Amino acid sequence: MTPNHATPSVYFDNAATTPLDPEVLDAMMPFLTEHFGNPSSIHGHGRKVRAAIENARKTIAHLIGAAPAEISFTSGGTEADNYAAFGSIRTLGLKHAITSRLEHHAVLHTLEALQKAGEIELSFVRFDEQGKLDLAHLDELLGTHTRSFVSLMHANNEIGNLNDIEAIGQLCRTHGAIFHTDTVQTMGHYCHNVQQLQNHFLVGSAHKFHGPKGSGFLYTQSGLQVQPLIHGGAQERNVRAGTENVYGIVGLAKALEIAYRDMDQHHRHIQGLKDRFIEKLRAEIDDVQFNGLSADADQSLYTVLNVSLPPSELNEMLLFNLDINHVSASGGSACTSGSNIGSHVLTALGCDPQRGAVRFSMSKYNTADEVDYAVEQLAKMYRKVPA
Repeated sequence: MTPNHATPSVYFDNAATTPLDPEVLDAMMPFLTEHFGNPSSIHGHGRKVRAAIENARKTIAHLIGAAPAEISFTSGGTEADNYAAFGSIRTLGLKHAITSRLEHHAVLHTLEALQKAGEIELSFVRFDEQGKLDLAHLDELLGTHTRSFVSLMHANNEIGNLNDIEAIGQLCRTHGAIFHTDTVQTMGHYCHNVQQLQNHFLVGSAHKFHGPKGSGFLYTQSGLQVQPLIHGGAQERNVRAGTENVYGIVGLAKALEIAYRDMDQHHRHIQGLKDRFIEKLRAEIDDVQFNGLSADADQSLYTVLNVSLPPSELNEMLLFNLDINHVSASGGSACTSGSNIGSHVLTALGCDPQRGAVRFSMSKYNTADEVDYAVEQLAKMYRKVPA
């Protein structure tokens, strides 16, 4: 969304968070004003908001092919990831976990904490220089352990790589493993049907698809009972104690409903913007490259493009210079060992730390003019950099 004045303000950091859809705000407003009751109360005020929560649960369950009882509301993706890992490992007595070094820290740090505490042995799936997982290695790891907890994301939040979670699910089922997939970046952008997937846990976070911050959900396959992370009351059928974030839950369900309703249209629009980005960057900047599989339309999340820029002293101020020119994006080059904190994903891929990296992530609200403006700002910095 570009304000109507001489200098545009362009937002290309939608993988971090998205603007709230006005339809979502409209759905939330009654629960921010007149419908204020505690959903655990048995009187009329409480029953009104309890009904809203259960309607939201039914909406989400219907959209992803689940039963309402399989949906638990959380504060977002990080809590849901933690709950799936801690809960299943401790409840089921699992002693081995498998993930990759490309996962979000909500998964990596959680499993590393369990490893440090001596609760699990942790293995990592190999991948190639573009971040494509080696499923033969996953099969090998699964075969060498009696039962494992496997956590592999659907799409990488930095480089956009899509993993074949159906194939991963089949492998996990063959070996009797528990499969958790972090779908935070793809929920609302792709249709998920848990009847077709072989996953035990699946995650959504409202603010990634134009809903409110602080509201998410965890799908847990029916029959799998795990220990809660938060103790106290009996909310969420004893899964998560604490008074529910009613307006956040209502907004979450509405946002996902809109996302599914308009998904094909938005996919075409955003993929068009991404294609335009790639074409114009290649035309304007020598030696521009793309990290991971983010430039591959068939193997990457259509909302994410991770750009690799030529080695230059400009790279240290890359995001700052974009920001002062009113372009909001994110990124981080590969880490130079011991000297800086950068992207653990690009470091794991072995990317050149001398090259700049910026992630542009797009939404339904972005325009072709905004793409052109962002490329123009980068070209001003890098057009004359030798290849």
